Amino acid sequence: MPRTPRTIDGKRVNIGPGPGRPRADREDGVQGKSVFRPFVYGSIAKPLERRLSHPCEEHTHRWTVFVRGVNGADITYWVKKVQFKLHETYTNSLRTIEAPNPFEVTETGWGEFEITIKLFFTPEAGEKSQSIYHQLKLHPYGEDREAAKERKDPVISQLYDEVVFNEPSETFYDILTNEAPPTGRGKGNSKGAKQRITGSRTAELPIQSTPENPYSARAEVHELDRLKEAKKEVDSLIVEERAKLEERDQELRELRENEGVVKAK
Repeated sequence: MPRTPRTIDGKRVNIGPGPGRPRADREDGVQGKSVFRPFVYGSIAKPLERRLSHPCEEHTHRWTVFVRGVNGADITYWVKKVQFKLHETYTNSLRTIEAPNPFEVTETGWGEFEITIKLFFTPEAGEKSQSIYHQLKLHPYGEDREAAKERKDPVISQLYDEVVFNEPSETFYDILTNEAPPTGRGKGNSKGAKQRITGSRTAELPIQSTPENPYSARAEVHELDRLKEAKKEVDSLIVEERAKLEERDQELRELRENEGVVKAK
């Protein structure tokens, strides 16, 4: 089902046939079909109420880096596991989390750094893993950063993204488009497993945003309207600059025409 890319703080990762695109051995794909699946990745950090004892007494924050479905939607029917590559100073800096556990890692620290996140798809996908990158943020940012720092608000840094499966195999296409709950994944008695199946299989954004999920159909419309207004402003500035350039060109032509001409007294 072809679809126009989203515009909310994210990008699309296209997977499937294409020049130079890596892929694993797999059955023939469904010709002319593309299926997208949205997800959110990022981190949340909070200041530690008290410094930890040695050897981590210099740590100032507790943080969690994660990959989740939008608004709690299940993603374990297309994501098998997620690998997080932390800073090399962490013990076991390469962490791999498999479904049905929540795709997240919690740690403490004092510095910000880039985390490599690698998505491994389910065997039915027959696709190579894909990497994305997230800059861990521990300190408030944006216009309200000073007030947020005083309030000790959690620092949330997350992005909406989409994976597009181009011409998926017939088996995987059926899994992606089947509305039935996934079998054999996302189930269990653990607290983490229950958290994984709070949402349904869906590629659609919820109608309205919530404090936990800022991504919604209404937010998308608002973002599109904001971009339209920004384009109008840019177009207006371009017209103004063109008028100024034309005026300067006219002055330059007049100077060249009058060069060496002595006015009669």
